[in-house]
Amino acid sequence: MTEVYPPQEDSELLLEVALKEIRRDDDVLEVGVGSGYVSERLKDKCEFLLTTDISPYAVKMAKEKGLNVVRTDLVKGIRKKFTLILFNPPYLELDDSERTGDWLEKAIDGGKHGIEVMVRFLDSVREVLAENGRIILIVSSLNVPRIFEEIEKRGFEFEIVAKRKTFFEELYALRITSSQDP
Repeated sequence: MTEVYPPQEDSELLLEVALKEIRRDDDVLEVGVGSGYVSERLKDKCEFLLTTDISPYAVKMAKEKGLNVVRTDLVKGIRKKFTLILFNPPYLELDDSERTGDWLEKAIDGGKHGIEVMVRFLDSVREVLAENGRIILIVSSLNVPRIFEEIEKRGFEFEIVAKRKTFFEELYALRITSSQDP
């Protein structure tokens, strides 16, 4: 059994949008690097790239791919500012029968309504977001409209920059920026 979330449609969507968004002079942070699928394809396209993950298995895998990685919860302890932050968060709401208590569960269980991890991210991301920085966040139609309300409540603006249909949901890539008056 694998302990690291394998690349899926959401990973592909994040990579597709990140490749369009990334600039040579960007300092990039990928939160929840997982298998490293996205960051390993971006590391030579920007000034600096750092990744984080809470899973020791994901951290080990990212290191093996030559990525700069810090084991932490979201952005805790990171003191640098980034111009581009990428996050493909856990966005499903698992019920008790689906819970396994393993590391893979942490990669997919977003808590109540699938947005609790995203809300914690939104509450802490300003600490690491550079002025005029951009965030690319993957969300599911299962999280809508709650996640849109939570983003706006925290003084961010967002636009849907890409969509991908899967068999039971639609995935959205959001570009999030700080509004002038949070």
